[in-house]
Amino acid sequence: MKTVLITGCSSGFGLEIARYFLARDWQVIATMRTPSADVLPPSERLRVLALDVTNPESIREAVEAAGPIDVLVNNAGFGAASPAELAPIATVREVFETNTIGTIALTQAVLPQFRQRRAGVVVNVTSSVTLKALPLLSAYRASKAAVNAYTESIALELEQFGVRARVVLPGRAPETRFAENARAHMHGFDHEAYADLVNSVMARFADTSAPTTRSQDVAEAVWRAATDPSSPMLIPAGADAEAWAAEAR
Repeated sequence: MKTVLITGCSSGFGLEIARYFLARDWQVIATMRTPSADVLPPSERLRVLALDVTNPESIREAVEAAGPIDVLVNNAGFGAASPAELAPIATVREVFETNTIGTIALTQAVLPQFRQRRAGVVVNVTSSVTLKALPLLSAYRASKAAVNAYTESIALELEQFGVRARVVLPGRAPETRFAENARAHMHGFDHEAYADLVNSVMARFADTSAPTTRSQDVAEAVWRAATDPSSPMLIPAGADAEAWAAEAR
């Protein structure tokens, strides 16, 4: 029986990914900053661990407690929105610390066992905004684009050890709490110089007729990345992400 370790499982994509793998008889190690087993169905194949990807000691303890794993899913992260001119540098640092450095740090902690075992998969969940430039998301987009580039490079290094690395690119997912959580990191929306742009962007996001992404779309894409050696490096998840990927080709 194979084991997957997933970060950011308290809600949204991470929670659905954990459910998806549990339903397919995998051992699941679901990690969260504040552990709560109540969000997932009870199972003898489920372990819930505390993990803060910005804390080296937390990473060390979680990887040690997890033991051998077959797949690492780096999903933890948060969004931020602001005109680039007005983005607080403290927020930019926080976005990169979690979305980019946290992903790299946890991957580094897991790779030795993959290399020694000559098997394993790293799946990094980023965003379809890396496929298409959008205003007000410069720092967030940059943090995720950096993970795309990182994953493409490590895939070349790890191939000799039989280890794979893939990227899943979710689209906009209104059913998750992503937008709600991002509101705490929104700045400059009331600045008069950017008012028209902000209103235009917000109207587009409020358009319920536009195609979006379901959490299950992301779980299915992660499953494909984890279990299909022939899967592409970049896997869009959701109707909107697939459309953007087609435009980018």
